[in-house]
Amino acid sequence: MTKTKLFITDDHYMVIEGIRSLLQNEDTLELIGHAMTAASCLSFLNQQLPDVILMDINLPDKSGIDLCKEVREKYPSVFIIGLSTFNQQSFIQKMIDNGASGYVLKNASQAELMDGIRAVMKGKLYLSREAATSLSKQPEGGAPVLTRREKEVLGLIAEGMTNNEIATKLFISQTTVDTHRKNLLAKFDSKNTASLVRIATQLQII
Repeated sequence: MTKTKLFITDDHYMVIEGIRSLLQNEDTLELIGHAMTAASCLSFLNQQLPDVILMDINLPDKSGIDLCKEVREKYPSVFIIGLSTFNQQSFIQKMIDNGASGYVLKNASQAELMDGIRAVMKGKLYLSREAATSLSKQPEGGAPVLTRREKEVLGLIAEGMTNNEIATKLFISQTTVDTHRKNLLAKFDSKNTASLVRIATQLQII
């Protein structure tokens, strides 16, 4: 059985050790190292690539949000899960926009961490319970917060594409497209596609 190679980037050694102790008995994981700065993370990646990086969004030499974008551009095969004590929408959204496949808080349980790692390895977006709750809340401006994939699907819906056409264009299943469509309808409190497009246009999202 091939193990998932995990790398941790966090500037607090106690956090690194805490995660290591939570996950050390997982047969499907191999913890291949850690870094406490963005520079040391990039240096490690020059030598060896993990499957998943747990990445703190606050690092001493560079924002983890910026590092996330840099790593994803240089090493697109590496999945990144944002790691933070903050559950503000802006932090979560920026990490996702910069290529993160997940976001968990530092108080996450072992089960949440493993759920996140398994999900991103399957190409899915994973948000821990608190992060998902924060991201689903509608901000003061009235526009719901969308994931990057939801924005893509919304744009194609606005172009009049069917679920089948969207699935083909984005290389995802029709079931996944249908799920995104339902989530969009819920986030915009819309009863149908026409209403969804109209509201999104009014909010200048599309």
